[in-house]
Amino acid sequence: MNSEQAVKALAALAQPTRLAIYRLLVEAGQAGMSAGQIAERLSAAPATLSFHFRTLSHAELIASRQEGRFIFYSANFAVMNGMLGYLTENCCGGNIEACRTPGDLI
Repeated sequence: MNSEQAVKALAALAQPTRLAIYRLLVEAGQAGMSAGQIAERLSAAPATLSFHFRTLSHAELIASRQEGRFIFYSANFAVMNGMLGYLTENCCGGNIEACRTPGDLI
């Protein structure tokens, strides 16, 4: 991932509703969730969410697929991992031990 892609992804996530959508989709895994399910979980109108879906899609953070009359959205894990890799590329000056989090010890 280059810096332009990272900025686009981070900007898309820098809004509370979009971040909430993305977190739901990451939790849902590859199966994703329908737009209606996301609207229900976030107590938001589906029409309102379409703007946020478009922004996340433009940043390549999510993908959509049509199944019958429903649209399902899922997180693009390759882009997510690329963003995390970009952010941690030079973590702690290359000292991997210093970059460990408490969750890494489990």
